[in-house]
Amino acid sequence: MAQLVVRNLENLVKIRLQLRARRNGRSMEEEIRDILRSAAIEEAPPGGGLGNEIAGLFTKIGLEADIPELRGYAVKPSEFEP
Repeated sequence: MAQLVVRNLENLVKIRLQLRARRNGRSMEEEIRDILRSAAIEEAPPGGGLGNEIAGLFTKIGLEADIPELRGYAVKPSEFEP
């Protein structure tokens, strides 16, 4: 098993970790191990951008047409009449 030393940790952070550990019925060391395990879980990389995410949402409701890419186009602000 590896060991890890954390230096220059603010006192307030240490106190909050102690309180969190007490709330969860664990030692502070076990609480920190749990926090580190959770933080180290690798999430899947993004699916390729916001456009792909939006298109994916619409395919669930029957959209079959391609949505064109907008890269390289100038963004034009909308104009509203008062």
